[in-house]
Amino acid sequence: MDGSQVRQITDSRVLAAMSHPLRRRLMDVLKVDGPSTVSMLAERTGQAPANVSHHMKVLGACDLVAEAPELARDRRERWWRLVTRGLRWSNADFDADPAARAVADAVTSLNLDRHVALARAWHAADESARAAWGEGPFSTDKWLRLTPEELAELDREVIDLLARWADREVPDDGREREPVFLFAYGVPAQP
Repeated sequence: MDGSQVRQITDSRVLAAMSHPLRRRLMDVLKVDGPSTVSMLAERTGQAPANVSHHMKVLGACDLVAEAPELARDRRERWWRLVTRGLRWSNADFDADPAARAVADAVTSLNLDRHVALARAWHAADESARAAWGEGPFSTDKWLRLTPEELAELDREVIDLLARWADREVPDDGREREPVFLFAYGVPAQP
């Protein structure tokens, strides 16, 4: 994913819009499945269409999603798409305003909760579901000794690697490919 596909968020109102778990999930569905109607999103998330419609309007007001009228078959059908495939923010950008910093901290916490919940759901799946994937699913952790500049370089390399896989042309070989969630954190810490 190149820089033009990543939006740097500096407005706490945009982060506040993202701080709702369903909105975060709706954005994930759009990222995985592409443009969708409210009905499609409601079916994929198990929510009422009116609830999804409300949340899509909130996301739209913050320019996180946009209507895709070119996909509509008639005037009543409304399609939605992500505006950018990637979002990024630094909690430090909100240090000057305690309320904005609280919002940034909440969204960061929500993201981490979502990441961990997806990993936990995989481990809670029944044995037959896990067996179908063989040795593909993985986890890894490493302790590294890095400077801030080296960590930034590692960040770019990991993001570039993941972008290469995420943005690749999916082979048309008749094999079914399921969504796979992958996340990585590189943070200073003490053992």
